Amino acid sequence: MTPNQFDLSGKVALITGGSRGIGLAIAQAYAAAGAKVIISSRKQADLDSAAAEIRGSGATVLALAAHTGDQAAIQAVVDKATAEFGGIDIVVNNAATNPHFGPVMSADDGHWDKIFDVNVKGYFRVVKACLPSFKARGGGKVINMASVAGKAPQPLMGVYSVSKAAVIMLTEVMAAELASDNIQVNAIAPGFVKTKFSGVLWQNQQIHDLTVGAVPQKRMAMPDELSGIALYLASVASSYTTGATFVVDGGLLIGSPIGSLG
Repeated sequence: MTPNQFDLSGKVALITGGSRGIGLAIAQAYAAAGAKVIISSRKQADLDSAAAEIRGSGATVLALAAHTGDQAAIQAVVDKATAEFGGIDIVVNNAATNPHFGPVMSADDGHWDKIFDVNVKGYFRVVKACLPSFKARGGGKVINMASVAGKAPQPLMGVYSVSKAAVIMLTEVMAAELASDNIQVNAIAPGFVKTKFSGVLWQNQQIHDLTVGAVPQKRMAMPDELSGIALYLASVASSYTTGATFVVDGGLLIGSPIGSLG
């Protein structure tokens, strides 16, 4: 056991969807643990604002715009990170989209294609681009952001639910295939987290009340409540953990607490 198993000093982490919400919270946690961080998302202005916030703590951060649907753009981010920091040790695949909210049979091919291109193939593209760096540096860590929607279908989020189930299987496939290169691949499956992305679930009071009513803790999570498990999965503490999906949902998937029945 090392004196501080959660120390990320000397490590370089790439976080997609890192300009806000869960991605930004994870980037801040990694920076606080000593890592150099690269945050990426589609809009440079949002990234610049997030980077300034992280730098305020004295951390080293690089903000690079890229769309995970574009392999060339992803490769450009990895090349820039390698030039600046020597390589990448940790990847957090957090970028996601969900342009369809409604019954699954109301979705069209465009919805399916867009959601899978970003939520599943985008994760594959990022890891593929980082793989040479992982191998050159003796190993790596991949943290894929799944969802409780990938373990149990969520109302009006059918296509998104299928994509997140695919993320869980992609995590297991990558974990099995990359283990011999000392690369650990795991997933986090959040429940309801209060972010801009989940606004449809909390901006309307009726939907908010139905949402939190299904959670034993009777509230949504805040983004920084995902940073602890993300830090564990990026650190040496998880050196024998791979292919796992960690649910962080306030008890949503286990249902109503027994105590509420009395």
